[in-house]
Amino acid sequence: QVRLVESGGGLVQAGDSLRISCKADRRPLGVDAMGWFRRAPGKEREFVSTISRGGSTTYDSDSVKGRFTISRDNAKNMAYLQMNSLRPEDTAVYYCAARSTLGISLLEARYDYWGQGTQVTVSS
Repeated sequence: QVRLVESGGGLVQAGDSLRISCKADRRPLGVDAMGWFRRAPGKEREFVSTISRGGSTTYDSDSVKGRFTISRDNAKNMAYLQMNSLRPEDTAVYYCAARSTLGISLLEARYDYWGQGTQVTVSS
């Protein structure tokens, strides 16, 4: 079992930047791709971004492409989501997730481990 803990959320203004982090509580043997998802008020959780085990492959949703950047530091058991040019519609609880099987995925059901989430609020 791998425990994931997100941090770095907060209240920012439209146009600001924010970086949220995800830490695994131990060296995640068998953890492959990692991803970020979000749930906005009154909506279902949706895919944001994913990164392969080595970090060479990433994929972003159309809604954040060009504004958000996912990265990871396996030596520190960390994953990050750098969010630039934030918009009010980016307001959501952001969840970190990890897969135990090979390859990136956009599908929530293919992730085995989840964090509790961190709130990001963007005011207009």
